[in-house]
Amino acid sequence: MAELDWLGVIRHGESTGNVAAEAAEATGAEVIDIPERDADVPLSDTGREQAAAVGRWLADLPAERRPQLIVVSPYLRARQTAALTVHNLAEQGVGIPAVADERLRDRELGIIDLLTHRGVQARLPGEAARRRRLGKFYYRPPGGEAWTDVLLRLRSLLRDLRRAHDGGRVLLIGHDAIVMLLRYLVEGLTEAELMTISRATTIANCSITSWRRAGGELVPELFNFVDHLHREGARPTRQENVGVQTG
Repeated sequence: MAELDWLGVIRHGESTGNVAAEAAEATGAEVIDIPERDADVPLSDTGREQAAAVGRWLADLPAERRPQLIVVSPYLRARQTAALTVHNLAEQGVGIPAVADERLRDRELGIIDLLTHRGVQARLPGEAARRRRLGKFYYRPPGGEAWTDVLLRLRSLLRDLRRAHDGGRVLLIGHDAIVMLLRYLVEGLTEAELMTISRATTIANCSITSWRRAGGELVPELFNFVDHLHREGARPTRQENVGVQTG
């Protein structure tokens, strides 16, 4: 069976949407004030510093450990993260091709997009009750996606990467839900195991999660790793993502 030699995934750098969502939750607002559509939310200044730090960290890796391909969510915050990463790699004389793939886009939230927890409770109490009953894994907001829907596109992406890059090293740049759901797929987790991790962990911006091949399959290597940000002087951030598409 075809398998990658190494797979990594990075959550995009801090976005202006992350900042707005954190402020809305802190003040008890019902709606998060983000003017752009979700696909067009850019990085904050901190997010740009984080992305540059990722590029410098990758450039310092031995050539035999560096990814050979970067696959990126088409959302602006992820593309900017990739562009800054690739730019800083190039400054160190390292070239890695990057391609966008829409299967890495963030989970679509439909009717609850831009609403905080308070906003969903106040404006859509029926949806709040349905979400509590179904749970995070299976709840699909009207017009949006459940985690299981995102898994379908990630299964397709992983299958294509394994076939096209058997024995290769691939880095993905996406969103917090993508990181969690890749753990579910690559490590064969159950819903209960995934929910335990999700409740205990907030995926940090520009954190790295990775797996390496051992015994013919991918095994965990890093999870939510941010030491490279500290080393490069970039501040790690860990926003909670609620109703808004900021992941």
